[in-house]
Amino acid sequence: MPSITGQITHFANPAAASSNQYSHVQRDILSVDKAQKAITEIKNWPHYAPTPLHSLDTIAADSKFAKIWYKDESHRFGLKSFKALGGAYAVLCQLQKVIKLALNKEANIEDLLSHKYQDALANTVISCATDGNHGRSVAWGAQLFGVPCIIYIHKDVSVGREQAMQAYGAQVIRITGNYDASVRQAAVDAKEFGRLIVSDTSYEGYLEVPKDVALGYTVMLAEVVDQLAGEIPSHIFIQGGVGGLASAVTGYFWDLWEDKRPRLIVVEPIEANCLQRSAMAGKVQHVEGDLETLMAGLACGEVSVLAWEILANGADDFMTLSEEAVAPTMRLLAIGNAEEDKIEAGESAVAGLAAAIIASKDTHYRTALGLDEQSKVLVFGTEGATDPELYQQLTNG
Repeated sequence: MPSITGQITHFANPAAASSNQYSHVQRDILSVDKAQKAITEIKNWPHYAPTPLHSLDTIAADSKFAKIWYKDESHRFGLKSFKALGGAYAVLCQLQKVIKLALNKEANIEDLLSHKYQDALANTVISCATDGNHGRSVAWGAQLFGVPCIIYIHKDVSVGREQAMQAYGAQVIRITGNYDASVRQAAVDAKEFGRLIVSDTSYEGYLEVPKDVALGYTVMLAEVVDQLAGEIPSHIFIQGGVGGLASAVTGYFWDLWEDKRPRLIVVEPIEANCLQRSAMAGKVQHVEGDLETLMAGLACGEVSVLAWEILANGADDFMTLSEEAVAPTMRLLAIGNAEEDKIEAGESAVAGLAAAIIASKDTHYRTALGLDEQSKVLVFGTEGATDPELYQQLTNG
């Protein structure tokens, strides 16, 4: 097996150690009951199919774990990312609200797919900022339901990802700043031009839509529960970013499994560790600068306000991962072996797996994270080759 090396840092969250109950405030943001509507809705969408849960037995044995499960989102709705669930579902919810307000009608998915209420949506323009995958989902949803879409990207988003959004009919605007600057610009322009923002990050005054995005992600989590067939992981290594996915994973499994919930480890790039810094400070912290990282989908410096409500005492540990671990982990999955499938994993998909592998080789981290030969580790392969050219460069290196 190719060697996976790199630097990791670790911070054990003291707030999680003293927290046992999933609170009413957290449950109001995301819960198993709240998720059921989104799960039922999305499972009825055209071309819906569960994505695979791979058992990485060779890697688990090499890491001296009992199990590693890898949820493979490279197949999701042809968009190659778990983001296909959240962005498009939030677009649907927003359009339903517009129709309800204009016509006092309850529009369902068939109504929107058939463009039954298109006159009521004539002046509706959907917009968001993105590192790539969320914007692709929003653009796809807007095209699916027949409304215009304007996407803001920052200077480091690849041309391949830009073109993928344009392929779904979106107008793409590139700014000179970083991801957080693109979020602010999208919000300013939406207010000026009357657009509907469908963002996967929440901020002061903008809280409801990101809830819908996170609820869309729970389809993936419900699939995992079915695929585990009664087993419960001991550990989950999950990517950070603004915290939307991590909070959905934390909240859903905490509400579902309660005191049996897995140890939740959030993994971020070293240069974009806003969640780790927030945990260390005991309050939301931002990371300034270019936030340069190969893991483009995790290049976020500002924490989602709603996500932090769950992660502040729901995430057990916060880790960072250095860049040199990314490409070798992508290659490891792409090669596969006689017992295991070849897996297409993008740059942001492998952060959790890489951190788990590196931690497994270090006695200090095994002890700090409670990892041993009975550990059953769940990771999420959040994207496939969403930039095919970059994927080829990294896996052929």
